[in-house]
Amino acid sequence: MTRALYHVSHDLLFTAQVTHAAGHEVALDATALYPEAGGQAADTGTLRWAGESGEPREATVTHSRKEKTTGLIWHTLDAGAPPVGTPVTGEVDAARRWRHSQRHSAEHLLAQAFVRVNPAFTVDAVNMTGPECTLDLRGDPAELHVRAAEALLRETLGRTDLTLETPVVPDHALHLYPLRRETKVSGDVRLVIFRDGQGEPFDVSACGGTHVPRAGMAAPVVILRTERVRGGVTRVTFMAGEEAAAHLSGVYADTRRLAVEFSVPVERLPGRVEALSTERATLAAQLDALHAAHARTLRDAAPTETLGIATLRPVTLRPVTLPDPAGLLPALTDLKPGEVAVAVTDAGRVGIGSAHPDVNAGGLLRAALTASGGKGGGRPDLAQGSTSDPAAFLAAVRAHLLNPD
Repeated sequence: MTRALYHVSHDLLFTAQVTHAAGHEVALDATALYPEAGGQAADTGTLRWAGESGEPREATVTHSRKEKTTGLIWHTLDAGAPPVGTPVTGEVDAARRWRHSQRHSAEHLLAQAFVRVNPAFTVDAVNMTGPECTLDLRGDPAELHVRAAEALLRETLGRTDLTLETPVVPDHALHLYPLRRETKVSGDVRLVIFRDGQGEPFDVSACGGTHVPRAGMAAPVVILRTERVRGGVTRVTFMAGEEAAAHLSGVYADTRRLAVEFSVPVERLPGRVEALSTERATLAAQLDALHAAHARTLRDAAPTETLGIATLRPVTLRPVTLPDPAGLLPALTDLKPGEVAVAVTDAGRVGIGSAHPDVNAGGLLRAALTASGGKGGGRPDLAQGSTSDPAAFLAAVRAHLLNPD
């Protein structure tokens, strides 16, 4: 099996020997490159070695994975792999490793903060493969719990120097440690412990991932949003460390620009936005009322046609062409008894309203759309749809009323 150097050292440079090779993949006897596992993405980096003639060779490691059955860690290369037995020098992409370590440490710390808010908030799953990380929690945390956990962690990281310890202990000794959750790992278990200066642990978890040496290096930890993903599970999306700081900086820069545009200080921007939203809702209601009044005016001014063949009782047909689909619904409602209104728009939206006991608007619409091409449906008193040929639709309505068979 491959020795996991990332478990015993933070060094990003290492030497090793190729033990297996297959295509563009090689396995090494030791590696500092972390393979994708436990919700953490794989490290990337570089392998260097001497070619057959002694010339320097190099390949980029684009992915790493651990083979569970053998314990071998395989590295995917972007170029030809060195043969078995070749000594290599490896280098881990430092920036990528740092981001991954910040994310993983933040996940542990945030999960512990939720447990301290309410022990029922236990972890169901995690993902830290991108800047926006997720923590799936059971226990149905509400918004007040989410903010409480975020505040607790912010205060802890700001006031307490929590340092990392990674002891390896036998499974029979795990009861001596206050594990945040039970582990199913047997044999020797690697623990990740963040402990304060008085020796009191803040979080203890069984974990094989990479972490920052001090918890404060994962700050800030910012919760972006929450959502229910399935029964009893809430997904908490968060960012950590430098990625979170860059995100917050961008958000503040955008907020500051908006505040300048609205001529208010940043702290008064929410109130300004709320006032504008209220004003917008008022104007939208007024515009809807104008659309409705205009549509009904056009409908009432349109010439009527009296059709007396399709039913035992005459039908008063009001065909109207509207300039805006927003007026469709008002033009089809509040009809006089015995009237049938058919409205078309240049955009292809069409509709039928019926105040006639013998005319089913939904059935008439479907029949007319079958003839003219289009789709739609509705109730006996109101139906709407769309067609690419409004003129043919209007003609089909007339034809069906005159000859429903």
